[in-house]
Amino acid sequence: MGNESQPNWEDKVTIKLPNITSQQVWQVLQDFCNLHKWIPIDTCYQLEGIQNQPGVIRYCASTIKSPDSEPTIKWAKEKLLTIDPIKRCLSYEIVDNNMGFKSYVATLKVVPINDDDEGAGCVVEWGFVCDPVEGWTLQDFKSYIEYCLQFMAKKIEVESSSSSVTG
Repeated sequence: MGNESQPNWEDKVTIKLPNITSQQVWQVLQDFCNLHKWIPIDTCYQLEGIQNQPGVIRYCASTIKSPDSEPTIKWAKEKLLTIDPIKRCLSYEIVDNNMGFKSYVATLKVVPINDDDEGAGCVVEWGFVCDPVEGWTLQDFKSYIEYCLQFMAKKIEVESSSSSVTG
């Protein structure tokens, strides 16, 4: 019995940013091909399509160092499926990779706290549906997504306090 009999992993991770507006966070997320500026990966750039339009494909990669083996590059090509600046959400899928994903679709949403677009505070939600990945548990994968979301939140907070991210 292999992975074929396992159900898809489906879950979401959220983080609350009480001092950042939803528009400030959306400015970061909507810049689809600059993910490397906000989460801990080495590179992210546009391969094809029109920037920030459905169909655009980005290449993301990082070098993984292990004490007992040579460094390896883990990479993924990701296609933007939908983007909605009014609802502040986007979805994308992994179309090719060397990390073990057979299927992966994610949705990122930015929701203002108390439905107040003008006030500070928002929640970022990163939902995903994917086939199980060999060598990982669902909890391991969810913890990785949480780590990336926390990393991004800290960077956005630092940038917003220096007024580099504007709404």
